[in-house]
Amino acid sequence: MSADHSSTGHGHAHDDPHGDDHAVHDGESHSTFKGYMTGFVLAVLLTAIPFWLVMGKVIDSPGHTALVILAIGAVQIVVHMIYFLHMNARSEGGWTMLALIFTLVLVVITLSGSLWVMYHLNSNMMPPSMHDMQTRP
Repeated sequence: MSADHSSTGHGHAHDDPHGDDHAVHDGESHSTFKGYMTGFVLAVLLTAIPFWLVMGKVIDSPGHTALVILAIGAVQIVVHMIYFLHMNARSEGGWTMLALIFTLVLVVITLSGSLWVMYHLNSNMMPPSMHDMQTRP
């Protein structure tokens, strides 16, 4: 590796073996201070809103409150992925998005399976004698 990098403009001692010098790839820009601040403000708002919903008892139904909080949580995940993890469909040739989709599928399977087990655990695991005691007055 005795190639002279001065002709390519990469004459720094910390060049990587590929001569990229951590440059911008495929037209993608590294995030700016404005981008990080936008992500931070959105993350703070998306954290404060569910706190306010619960503490202020804004929505009467706890089920509806939980659904709104879950939706805001999903939006916050997207904000973190875009502004802090710099994920998009173009990065890493689409492999990053494919890994994200695979992860989401595994999370949905795990969560739905866990909820199904917990929902049916009470009636399916209770001994018959205890079940009879609950039905008696």
